[in-house]
Amino acid sequence: MSRCAAEAPLFKEAEAANLDRASQFALAAAAQAISSSALKLDGGADRIGVYWGTGLGGAHTLESAYKQVYGAGEWRVRPLTVVMAMNNAAGSNVAVRHGLRGPFANFATACSSSAMALGEAMRTIQSGRADAMIAGGSEALLTPATLLAWQALRTLAPADAGDAAASCKPFDKRRGGLVLGEGAAAFVLEEESRATARGAPILALLSGYGNSCDAAHMSRPDRDGQIRAMREALAESRLGPEAIGYINAHGTATAVGDVVEAEAINAVFGDAAARVPVSSTKSMHGHLLGGAGALEFAATLMPLMRGWLPPTAFLEQPDPACRLRHVPLRAERVAPPRAVMSNSFAFGGSNVVLIAEHA
Repeated sequence: MSRCAAEAPLFKEAEAANLDRASQFALAAAAQAISSSALKLDGGADRIGVYWGTGLGGAHTLESAYKQVYGAGEWRVRPLTVVMAMNNAAGSNVAVRHGLRGPFANFATACSSSAMALGEAMRTIQSGRADAMIAGGSEALLTPATLLAWQALRTLAPADAGDAAASCKPFDKRRGGLVLGEGAAAFVLEEESRATARGAPILALLSGYGNSCDAAHMSRPDRDGQIRAMREALAESRLGPEAIGYINAHGTATAVGDVVEAEAINAVFGDAAARVPVSSTKSMHGHLLGGAGALEFAATLMPLMRGWLPPTAFLEQPDPACRLRHVPLRAERVAPPRAVMSNSFAFGGSNVVLIAEHA
């Protein structure tokens, strides 16, 4: 049986067999978000929707089908291969499970997918099209073919000789690339007045959303595109750079990417860049691609909720080319800041920046 934390089983083994791993992650994360928000969904809802993000969709299902056909020579695959592998399967399963008949969309903008799902969910609520939205993302990509494809791009980190867990070293002089990860994160978004009226536990106020395209290169990050996204998020939140008390960087630990992001942060924050703490939690959970934005937004809320700055693990030798106020090695205790920022910058030049404040 598959379980959501210590709660009742989410689905039986027979049902799990017809759900790709990415959909299983999505169902678990959405169930946790709905439960912790005390959102009542008895009988479903016409004005509650789902916006979900993923990069590769049902990668495990597709790889299994290819192995069956090209490896085992079996020219038949399971009947539900298409609906298990399709890119919108994870979000659709969340909607079906909870009877959510409001707005629905699946975002597949590589590494910014689930951050975009959150930003667009905010816009949907602001426009009056929905009372609440379940928004987030999931990714399940640890298959041999996927790993080989990323290895061919020469972006994966070599294994650390002393400790394989220390292979991802964002902003460190010794960094050699990213480490892939799997998982999911989900949020319930709604108007503050509605949440307050029903006595919901409110984690934070999502107040800024920046979305830009580099329109420059399919894989090389662009400083100006990142700057535009950060400035758009600040403008929407009506905050100046000095109000931001923590930045969760995209920080993939690639040679070029970390430098470009550091330059963009310095350009946007100016003198404030010397004091605003910056870290990359990818050093601990890996890169979830389409699910990264939502998971990292959850980490970004930790200073607001708990007064802890998440660290960049294994950052022992900061690269002078990545001139930032780092949070190296260990979490730091701080007074909760007014606002925090989360960066998600993707292949294809898709940039998304989210800003959250105390509710």
